[in-house]
Amino acid sequence: MKHSFFRICSVLLLSFSALLSPLSAHAETKDKFSIAWTIYAGWMPWDYADNAGIVKKWADKYDIEIDVVQINDYIESINQYTAGQFDGCTMTNMDALTIPAAGGVDSTALIIGDFSNGNDGIVLKGSDKTLADIKGQRVNLVELSVSHYLLARALDSVKMSERDVTVVNTSDADLVGVFNAADVTSTVTWNPLLSEITAVPNTTKVFDSSDIPGEIIDMLVVNTETLEANPAFGKALTGAWYEIMAKMQAGDEEALTMMAEASGTDLAGYKAQLDATNMFYTAAEAVSFTESEQLQSTMKHITDFSFDHGLLGDGAMNADFIGIAYPNGEVAGDTNNVKLRFDSSFMKMAADNAL
Repeated sequence: MKHSFFRICSVLLLSFSALLSPLSAHAETKDKFSIAWTIYAGWMPWDYADNAGIVKKWADKYDIEIDVVQINDYIESINQYTAGQFDGCTMTNMDALTIPAAGGVDSTALIIGDFSNGNDGIVLKGSDKTLADIKGQRVNLVELSVSHYLLARALDSVKMSERDVTVVNTSDADLVGVFNAADVTSTVTWNPLLSEITAVPNTTKVFDSSDIPGEIIDMLVVNTETLEANPAFGKALTGAWYEIMAKMQAGDEEALTMMAEASGTDLAGYKAQLDATNMFYTAAEAVSFTESEQLQSTMKHITDFSFDHGLLGDGAMNADFIGIAYPNGEVAGDTNNVKLRFDSSFMKMAADNAL
């Protein structure tokens, strides 16, 4: 597909840029860092942490500076991280594999924040629709993202495949506006966009991420070499994150309202989004999930989908082309090409009050 070609070319160019840049450029000790984030229920805490001074407080503790930058386009934020413009970025497990890892950038999932439990969904125009009604339709989504993965998993559940629909690549910034067009009949997206689209009269949500719990995981990913050379960077981010999680778990309405308004909704709307998000409010919960066998099983689904769609980079001969390292020391895939790492050590420090 045309858009698949453009994304693959983007990954190849980023990979080539990584080869031209000396690896030591990422491994240097430094005191200024930046992370990128985009609007999503599970990532709004970063906006609050920045505006409330929580990131600065933790950065000051470790004598560093951390700039928290909002990017309007989700895929673009990951592309910028992959190109070295940021030290960290919010992204899903699949996108971490298929963009930075496939682009040759060794990346670490520093914080496992949540998994989508209804925050990603498929919506059809018309009342009383079922998933089977999607057959033959043009489906607007961010191609080769977790929305595409959700569509593939949904189609498989009703014994259909992507051959039964036509995928129309659409930027997440345009999805709501595009859905209002008369000739658009179906879309796949995530909150808060999903809430806006399902609020359109005469629509039906026919499948969502609660049907595949634990598979669409929302993370803060950082450059592995930067983290190894600057553990204070990881400690500050993790400390800030779990300070906010404690506020959210306690129902701090001031904090939640700030997050809601920043995401373009009200407190009730944001709480509804959180209800569809399995947040790991404690570090212990996040550690348990990160060290579970379920994570490895999920990543097998992800690597298979990614290989089938040509997302693992040039030269990938099978789904095990990229090595994925887990906290127990096991590596799935090529041990000589480990580019994605799930690290529970910083979250464990948070759980042990050792930050």
